[in-house]
Amino acid sequence: MIACPICECQTTIPWVHPKRKTVYHQCHQCEAIFMDPKEYPSKEIELKKYLEHENDITNEGYVNFLENFIDAAVHPYLQSGSILDFGSGPNPVLSVLLKRRGYHVAIYDPFFHRDMDISLKYDMITATEVIEHFHNPIVSFKEMIDMLKPEGYLSIMTLFHHNDMDHFKDWFYQRDPTHVIFYRPKTLSFIADKLELILIEHNDYRYAVFQKRTK
Repeated sequence: MIACPICECQTTIPWVHPKRKTVYHQCHQCEAIFMDPKEYPSKEIELKKYLEHENDITNEGYVNFLENFIDAAVHPYLQSGSILDFGSGPNPVLSVLLKRRGYHVAIYDPFFHRDMDISLKYDMITATEVIEHFHNPIVSFKEMIDMLKPEGYLSIMTLFHHNDMDHFKDWFYQRDPTHVIFYRPKTLSFIADKLELILIEHNDYRYAVFQKRTK
């Protein structure tokens, strides 16, 4: 038994992937699925994997993918203002697309863009294909929230699991060794309750939008 990193509930007996033998845990309270911490990838493995990504501004499919995220999870909530792209990766394509729409954009990535004034506050923080990499999700979510203005928005993109371990074992999203935690909308509700957020929208598939509570 191991405590869930989201809600601290004691999870089920470890589940071992039948092919890769990777150990995962499933929380029946908040519905998170997470890799056993003993198997988390090293920083070296993470960096090597991130450098394999070929997502840049010339990749039309990737650009359309991010434009859809902006249309669904950014523009309906913030038409102008300041945005921090958290976990921007080596090629911060999202920031380029947001700037084209008139937003003031800063970027941060723990591997590629570490220079950031943590005293600044933003109207919105975006985290696309980022939260599934968090080794300490509550700590990392809080880090983002602390940089939001009161009533600011946190818009995230990931891929929600199906809450079905038979599906999970063949799911492409868990094959990436740097993906260590997988969420359901219920998981995000627990995060919101813990961290002074309101979960205002999700599409039960890829994106969700939170708003920071006013104290």
